Amino acid sequence: MKASRIVAIVLAGLTLVVWAKAQPAQTEPQSRARLRENIHTLMLLRMTEALDLSEEQTAKLFPPLTRIEKEKAELQRKAGIEVRDLREALRRDPVREPDILASVKRIRDLRQAIREKDDEFDRVVEANLTPVQKGKYLVFLVDFARGLGEKLNRARQDRGKN
Repeated sequence: MKASRIVAIVLAGLTLVVWAKAQPAQTEPQSRARLRENIHTLMLLRMTEALDLSEEQTAKLFPPLTRIEKEKAELQRKAGIEVRDLREALRRDPVREPDILASVKRIRDLRQAIREKDDEFDRVVEANLTPVQKGKYLVFLVDFARGLGEKLNRARQDRGKN
C-alpha cells in the first residue's frame, strides 16, 4: 500500500510538471495563480509522503487546507493591490498623509489576516497528526521551503540564460 501511494504521488507530481510546461503562455495574474495552486498541490503531495499520512488523515486535512490556501491567496492578492496603490500615493505631489496612513493600515490588516490563515493552517495540521508526524511536519516545512527556493532560483537563472 505504501509503495502504491508513493508511485501515485510521483505520477501526480510528474503530471503536474508536464501539464505546467504544456500550458500556453498566460497573462501574469493567471500564471501566478496557477503557479500558486501547483505549488500548494505539490506541497500536499509531498507532505502526504513525508508524514506518511493515512487515507483518513488525508481526507480530513486536504479540504480545509485547500480552502485556507485559497483564502490566503485572495488576501495576498488584495495586499498586492494595496501596496501598488501605496506606491502611487507616495509618488503624488503633494503626498497626502491621511491617504498614506489609511493605506498602511489596510496593508497591516491584510498581513495580519494572512498570518492568521497560516496559524489556522498549522492548527488544522497539528490537530490531525500524531506526535511523530508533528515533528516530521516541522522538518518538512523547512525542507520544502528550502527546496522550493532552490528550484525557483535555478528557474530564474535558466530564464536569464535564455
